[in-house]
Amino acid sequence: MTQPSGGGVAPRSKLAVLIGVALGAFGLDALSKALVVANLTPGQPVRVIGSILEFDLLRNSGAAFSFGTGYTVVFTLLAIVVIAVVVRFAPRLRSTWYAVAFGLLLAGASGNLADRIFRAPGLFRGDVVDWIAVTRYYPVFNLADSSICIAAVLFVLASLRGIHMDGTRGVQSPARDAGAPGDPAADAAAADDGDDTGVSDAAPSAEATQGSGAAATAEAER
Repeated sequence: MTQPSGGGVAPRSKLAVLIGVALGAFGLDALSKALVVANLTPGQPVRVIGSILEFDLLRNSGAAFSFGTGYTVVFTLLAIVVIAVVVRFAPRLRSTWYAVAFGLLLAGASGNLADRIFRAPGLFRGDVVDWIAVTRYYPVFNLADSSICIAAVLFVLASLRGIHMDGTRGVQSPARDAGAPGDPAADAAAADDGDDTGVSDAAPSAEATQGSGAAATAEAER
């Protein structure tokens, strides 16, 4: 049995959350990349917290975290597919969890896709700007990559908590339980039954008949 978690909230509010999260995360990613390109030099990292956190400008032709270099066009097409999927499912959202997750996913895919389109060496082949280095043993990444990872975590957590895109919780069934609140069929059955004996509707008619007979007898005795 599923229980609605949205409380009847209009779908537009969830769409607004998705758009707001996507614009915010995309804007931060674009701003950070612009600052990094303007102020950092490749091969000259800036230490923030010793060797634990550094800002290191890196041009990435692969996927997130520098994986799959050399397949730029393929990852460009994948980003376009991801964006199309998010747009496809966006109008059906009734869950804030999924609205935030899809917003972050949209921002991450769009942020890196923008680099593919507008940066060198060419259209749909551009290198993504990575700049966050956490220890020297972890791939350099950017805020778009972080958005995608956080979105993945939210999807997993929502699934573990039994939250669905339509705002329901628990195991979904093909049909609602017959006794669920607000079920028209259940309400109609309850109205027809009255009580378990089935005589409550007939009782008033019997009492009325007896009353009419008593009145007729009294009138005849006068």
